[in-house]
Parts: sequence; C-alpha cells; structure tokens
Amino acid sequence: MNFELPANALGIDFGTSNSTVGWWRPGVEPLIALEDDKLTLPSVVFFNSEERRPVYGRLALHEYLDGYEGRLMRSLKSLLGSSLLKSETTVLGSALPFKELLRLFIGQLKQRGEAAAGREFEQVVLGRPVFFVDDDPEADRVAQDTLVEVAKKLGFKDVSFQFEPIAAAFDYERGIQREELVLIVDIGGGTSDFSLVRLAPERREVAERQSDILATGGVHIGGTDFDKQLSLQGVMPLFGYGSRMKSDAFMPTSYHLNLATWHTINAVYAQKSQLALKNMRYDIVDGTGIDRLFSLIEQRAGHWLAMQVEDSKIALTESEQHAIDLARVEPGLVAELSRGLFEVAIDSQLTRIRAGVTQLLADAGIGAEQVDTLFFTGGSSGVPALRQSVAAMLPNARAVEGNLFGSIGSGLAIEAKKRYG
Repeated sequence: MNFELPANALGIDFGTSNSTVGWWRPGVEPLIALEDDKLTLPSVVFFNSEERRPVYGRLALHEYLDGYEGRLMRSLKSLLGSSLLKSETTVLGSALPFKELLRLFIGQLKQRGEAAAGREFEQVVLGRPVFFVDDDPEADRVAQDTLVEVAKKLGFKDVSFQFEPIAAAFDYERGIQREELVLIVDIGGGTSDFSLVRLAPERREVAERQSDILATGGVHIGGTDFDKQLSLQGVMPLFGYGSRMKSDAFMPTSYHLNLATWHTINAVYAQKSQLALKNMRYDIVDGTGIDRLFSLIEQRAGHWLAMQVEDSKIALTESEQHAIDLARVEPGLVAELSRGLFEVAIDSQLTRIRAGVTQLLADAGIGAEQVDTLFFTGGSSGVPALRQSVAAMLPNARAVEGNLFGSIGSGLAIEAKKRYG
C-alpha cells in the first residue's frame, strides 16, 4: 500500500450530532474543513420558509435561533433503523420523504469534501455503529442498505463500511510506540459502540486486520439519550411533567417525551396535540406547569429548549452546577441543574453501557485486567460519570482521550486509502 499518494476515496462519518469527512494525503491531517475552518458539520438541516431553501450545520442553527420561520431537523441519523424511514414529513409546504432528507445532508458532506479536495470521488467508506438497532438484525440490515442506496444516488459507485470504533482505533494506532490491547469506547449522539483491538506500529499499513479485532459490540444509547433524561428529570417538571390530574392519575407523559426527543419535537406543535392539551387543562390540579407548556408550544421553542439542555449537559462535564434561563417562557423562571441530578438521571443508561462492555470482554475471552488502554472517543464520552464507571471495570488500563469529534473520520480516511488506494 503506497501511502505516499493521496487516496482515491473519502471516509465519511455521518454522525447523530456531528459529521466529518476524511481524505488521506501524505503529511496532512485527514479531516477536511466542512464549514468555514471547522472540521465538523453539525448534522442539522433548517428549511428556511422565508427564503424557501435548506441550510445546514451551524448556519442552520444560527438561522433558527435568529428567528427565521421554518423547520429545524436534527439527529438525522436516528432515522436509520426507525419506522420513520418509510414515511415522509411536510417541509416548505410539500411532502419530503425522510430518505430524501438523508440524501440532502449526506450530499452536503460529499459536495463539501469534493470542493475542498478539488476533485470528485466515486468511492467511499462510511462509518456505521456496531448496531443501528439493538437485537433486530433485519432492521439493522435495512439501515445499512438505506445508506448504500443514498450514497449511490449521490454518485458513489463503490460503497463500503467500517465500524466506527474500529475506525477510531486505526486513528489512535498512528501515534503508538508499542503493541497495545485497546478497548475503544465510542459514545456518539445515538449509539455507544465498543471494540477490543490489538494495535501495533508495525501493523499500521496492513490492509487485512480482521485477526486483530477481538470483539465488537454496542448498545443503542448515546448523547441524545443523556439529553432526554436530563430534560425529563431537570426541566420538564417545570412544564407539567409529573403533574396530577383531578382523578389522581399523572398527566400523560407523551408531550414531554416528545419535547425531550429531538426528532419528535415537531409532533407537539400539531393541531391535534395542542387541542388534546387544551382539553386536559381543566383536569389538572395545578395548572402552572401546563400553562408554561402552552407558552413554550406557542413560541415553537421546543428546539431552543433542547439546545439549552444539550448545552447544560456539556457544561456539567466541567461544573457541578448549571442554570437554564427560561425567561422567554416566564419572567424569572430558571431550571437549576446539577451534576448529581444528571448522574442519577442517566444511571440506567450507564448500567446498560457497562453491561455492553462486560459482554464484549466475554465475547473476546479476555479478562478485564488484560486490557492495556481504554480509548474514549465520540462527543458524549466526556461525561465524567461514564468515564469513571467504565474505567473502574479495567484495573490496569490507562485512559486515553482521542479527538472526540474527529477520530472516526480520520480512521475512515485511513481505511478508505487501504481499500481503494
């Protein structure tokens, strides 16, 4: 394999929250700038109804937050493996199949990568989670087949895949000095993926590495799930979550669950949903929370609130306390959040992640004490409680942090060079 020439293929990491594109060139870091000088493109589309055009990434978020009328769509990767993939939504007054939404965004990744490279590409290695869907091989196959279909419609003639944690492993391998048994923990926006891999300096340019991959595994839990739990436990109670009806039953939770989940926020704005809420108002014992909910819906501020929750999750990785100013909903209203509350909120998710790691080690027939290195990547792997809980399982492993948003894209670029020259 001649690594002295630029690669013929791209590596694309289509992520739940952020995406990257990698192109191998000698002596140059593989990631391509996708938005100004930024190496990541947030996986966001905003359909600006005033100017009747789609915009992407940070610009999409800025236009939405600046108050333009339109439809914001995020966590696009979550569509893969879901029933929504066969349906459509209304955008700019027309029906838009969700598959077309994926084509629009992944098309942006291809176009921006080609513009930066000054050439077109017909071959690509796409990253994928170990499981798009837990315990459903057929849905998993459909998810991958959908990506192949989308990529070929965009002009890629050769489309192949690499597990995202394996790609991250190959990126890490570029800098090691000796052989290591490495557990890759990749916590992205939608999935947690694990791989146990033997890495070594002398193996970097070897094309066939299957014997070095001891086991792969994963669970369908990621940063958006952490956001959801933080929202439900720390914010939604201010909007009526957990309120009592006059019958002594709890208020239905579907409205709050939709608001706490990126790709279902728009469901709360539907006329049928709002009418049901208004009819319910008279059966609530204390209407304070549901009245705030009406205000939030009236302003169509669900995505704004979800962004505040996501920012809070990030802030709580560095600080013990964080407050969300909710004055736009009600003067003086504040959601006081703490790291302790967040950790309690995601405890069941962390339990499932630890179980996934335990299963991975069992599948590999490797004792926890044999692992040399614990390599964290993915934007949600910075959560302190997550790192501590996984690290406690591996008594002899040193913890290493990769490029949280770039390791996978870089590794896919390396893999693309190996496969396609």
